[in-house]
Amino acid sequence: MRILIVEDDPKTGDYLNRGLRESGFNADLARTGPDGLYLALEHDYDLVVLDVMLPKMDGWAVLGELRQRKDTPVLFLTARDEIADRVRGLELGADDYLVKPFAFAELLARIRTLLRRAPTREPDVIRVSDLEVDLLRSRVSRAGTRLDLTPREFALLKLLVRRQGEVLSRSLIASQVWDMNFDSDTNVVDVAVKRLRAKVDDPHPSKLIHTVRGMGYLLEERA
Repeated sequence: MRILIVEDDPKTGDYLNRGLRESGFNADLARTGPDGLYLALEHDYDLVVLDVMLPKMDGWAVLGELRQRKDTPVLFLTARDEIADRVRGLELGADDYLVKPFAFAELLARIRTLLRRAPTREPDVIRVSDLEVDLLRSRVSRAGTRLDLTPREFALLKLLVRRQGEVLSRSLIASQVWDMNFDSDTNVVDVAVKRLRAKVDDPHPSKLIHTVRGMGYLLEERA
């Protein structure tokens, strides 16, 4: 799942970015209100963590503009702890409000709760044959055995299982997993798929990750 952080304080922003990525989320970080609004409107995030006191455009204004076009869940994370501020944030359309200083464990719990509430949310756990991918907890198992994946390997597998049965091109995989334009001279996608296969498929007779020559990769159960 993809989360946008809009936070101007460098230390807090970097801390959130690192913590969410280590928790299995794809996280992007914006340092100003206009940058955050642009990313929130241009991309499909599952949730936005939004500060109030931001340069150039405060969080109230960002949320107001966002709500005119999108219903992306928003969690305010701010030092403004007055009841009037909390009420204002929720009345503007925020889905939750957490005051700084905060415990990262509480923030993570609130994020997961909001993601579960999302009306178009996908299942927390996706199963393909004997492969089980827990999207919220970033856990993977096959035939009951836990697999130890790197964050990038998990992001790649998550994309494949979310779109199981669909051939995904290398350029799409590169943009979704690495957030980069695919360069045909690089084999980064092929190397990553090979490493993922070594963990997901190699120990098992039934293979789930398949190569479609000249097109890309797909994940599906085949008889």
